[in-house]
Amino acid sequence: MSNTRPAPSIRGYRPGDRDALSDICVRTAHAGGDARGRYREPEIFSAIFATPYAELEPDLVFVADNGERAIGYIVGTADSTRFYAEFMERWLPTVADRFPAPTSPVEGVDDGLRHLLHHADSMLVPEIAAEYPAHLHIDLLPEGQRQGLGRRLMAAFTDALRERGVRGLHLSMNPENTGARAFYDRLGFVELPRPEGKKDVDYLGIRL
Repeated sequence: MSNTRPAPSIRGYRPGDRDALSDICVRTAHAGGDARGRYREPEIFSAIFATPYAELEPDLVFVADNGERAIGYIVGTADSTRFYAEFMERWLPTVADRFPAPTSPVEGVDDGLRHLLHHADSMLVPEIAAEYPAHLHIDLLPEGQRQGLGRRLMAAFTDALRERGVRGLHLSMNPENTGARAFYDRLGFVELPRPEGKKDVDYLGIRL
């Protein structure tokens, strides 16, 4: 009898995937590498960039499953303006006690992350969302990389957006994550004008 594990599959999100989403997010949050040991509360990355999507828009969450667990995911929204409004109204109250807002002044990256959680709507760039209303986050553990899973996750997500009639998709990324940038370039994303005040973030977009 063979012990060979089947090839990873792409499937829709299930509630039982939530812990795996959080783990993957934390282990890829530092410019694509592990955030553990680098931040005071690495779990806050998931509270900002992964689990709220599973809560608010689960039909647009897809995972790469190795037969035992999720090893990668894509999360996102069809409507960034609506998403950030719901984030502030519905999601933030569920995590605010765990990650209280920092007292002024905000100092250091850890306080900065708490501030971002409590002001997540500051990530909305209206002029970009007007032309590219959807946005995404995609992460794969090292064991899932270089197998075409990122492209397959992206295809599942963009197909779902097209079914909803969404005309454009954008993302923001750390310029230091050069591997991710090369991936997006290959998929046809183009660099968008950097909004004022967003000096440490690159914005990319694609028409659907």
